[in-house]
Amino acid sequence: MASIKSTPDTIDSAVRNQLIALLTGSNAHQPFEEAIHGLPAALRGIKPQKLPYSIWQLVDHIRIAQWDILEFSRNPAHQSPPWPSGYWSKEVAPINDQDWQQAVDQVRQDREAFLALINDPKRDLYEPFAHGDGQNLLREALLIADHTAYHVGEIIIIRRLLNAWPS
Repeated sequence: MASIKSTPDTIDSAVRNQLIALLTGSNAHQPFEEAIHGLPAALRGIKPQKLPYSIWQLVDHIRIAQWDILEFSRNPAHQSPPWPSGYWSKEVAPINDQDWQQAVDQVRQDREAFLALINDPKRDLYEPFAHGDGQNLLREALLIADHTAYHVGEIIIIRRLLNAWPS
């Protein structure tokens, strides 16, 4: 069997492909879309006893954090919201189905925009941004994946507590 020589281009391509798979797949975790699929609207704003957030608050937090990371990655003038108040909805439930759908759609759209950054061969995955304190595109991709997977797990736990997760 012939071996393929690793070159900087093949390594870069492999890393980009793995990042895309991490952000869109479900190797070691459920994807965002699966965690919210089939969730009854009436359960979006329930905050189970002793838990700090509802599913709505988690979905909106994922949306805000991912948007912030995307904007930080592509716009040196971006100003992040204040922590923690700017990252968490005070509302336990979405006002209506439209607010829910807008949040879900923005999670998907911003993920696609971030994937476009990863797919852009002119963007160096490893070069620190001129702004910030050493962050690079690779780090931000891993941050989105890690953060989203963590909160997707919380969404699934809440769904299990509410008897709204398939066995």
